[in-house]
Amino acid sequence: KQQPRASSPLESFLVCSVSEYSLQTLFSTLSSQHQSFKMQVASMMNTKSVHSASRLTHSTKPNSSRGRVLHLTTRAEEKIVEYPKVSAPANFKAPEPQALTMTRPKDQAFGLVTGGAALALRLASGVFVLGWKVESVLKDVPEGQYALKLGPLKVRDVSSVLGTAARPKEPLVLYEFESSPPCRKIREVCALLDLEVLYKPCPGAKFGFSDEQFEKTGKRTVPYLEDPNTGVAMFESEDQIDYLLKTYGPSPDDFDIKALWTFRGKFAFFTAALAALVRGMKGLKVQPTARPDNIKMRPLELWGYEPSPFVRPVREKLEGLALPHVMVNCARGSKNRDRMIAKTGRFQVPYLVDPNTGVEMYESCEIVEYLEEVYTV
Repeated sequence: KQQPRASSPLESFLVCSVSEYSLQTLFSTLSSQHQSFKMQVASMMNTKSVHSASRLTHSTKPNSSRGRVLHLTTRAEEKIVEYPKVSAPANFKAPEPQALTMTRPKDQAFGLVTGGAALALRLASGVFVLGWKVESVLKDVPEGQYALKLGPLKVRDVSSVLGTAARPKEPLVLYEFESSPPCRKIREVCALLDLEVLYKPCPGAKFGFSDEQFEKTGKRTVPYLEDPNTGVAMFESEDQIDYLLKTYGPSPDDFDIKALWTFRGKFAFFTAALAALVRGMKGLKVQPTARPDNIKMRPLELWGYEPSPFVRPVREKLEGLALPHVMVNCARGSKNRDRMIAKTGRFQVPYLVDPNTGVEMYESCEIVEYLEEVYTV
């Protein structure tokens, strides 16, 4: 039986290492939580009528890795889920979007400085999709396509390698918390691969969705990745990166794997830890005033990308409130930028879609205030 890798004190503090336990214990834990698992999977879906897992089995020989890999097979059945009821604030009106503008300089300045410092520490990991390139520099861009305006020119950027890569039909599911370095690595890789991911916040690996994860796996270790498209679930960030690249990345012949060194090893861990320190170690606890039923809400939808200083405060607020949310990654070169233009007529992040209230809105500060008013007591 393979032994767990050594952990530094900082790794232990941030709950970033995974210890092995017996396969027999794992099986018995999952079996005993069979019924609760059905409803937990249902809570991931962003519709009132959802499919939940009713049967969970494992292959007899799980893949060997530093983290345990579970091969899941499910039989779906229709479930009607009753979600908690919330409403938009009285007389609420979504603010007018103002691209790349500090609408409240006094409130935003410090956050943008620390967000920019965190981005610099991580060498802009996750800002660009894999295979990013400038496709054209034109005065006019076809309607419905994103382009960055630079004076009289419009620069259109795309991925040169993700066009033929497999795309998941359903969002991946990641149990994580904001300041964990391994979790940040996975969030950045998801931006790199232009994936949609349902984040289930587990502040401090103790709160939020941590109990749900423990009932499934017998562990609270994060990140914990589930792929409903393939039935694979796994611990260990390095193994998760390998899996994501193999499953949703381009052919290895189409890119240089060495170019991903910023997502790997000790450099990634320690720079991500420093980035979390710069931001004040957010996400270690659930906000005391958060509604206790937030984990039962329909997942909100957040358009943005991991390293954006404008998106960061919204992500931190969602984490602090333990709200499930689907991140629609929109790194530079992402096809999702075209999707947003088709949906809203413009591109700007963060952009929040709340299916619990019907609200759709831009502007970081206003989104944070909205979440505070709706999802606290």
